[in-house]
Amino acid sequence: MLTINKTIEDGKAVFTLEGRLDTTTAPMLEKELKEALPGVNDLTLDFADLEYISSAGLRVLLAAQKIMNRQGQMKIVRVNEIVREVFDVTGFSDILTIL
Repeated sequence: MLTINKTIEDGKAVFTLEGRLDTTTAPMLEKELKEALPGVNDLTLDFADLEYISSAGLRVLLAAQKIMNRQGQMKIVRVNEIVREVFDVTGFSDILTIL
């Protein structure tokens, strides 16, 4: 299960994710991002309450990063140890801006 809360204002979007970003829930995030990103030049993903991320979730993040590389910046904040370890092991720590 994944809960997505988002705020978009003046070209800035903040997505707060709660739960699990996996094969079942990744398409939901992908759809939300596709709808929200046009006109956004600053994307923040808040992972404070994200418990788990799978390869499907990583794929969605990579696609969002490619879009934001063209139109602005993307950062991921408040990442817990479990999710950070996935980023480290997969090399995503080198690709994504994780604060």
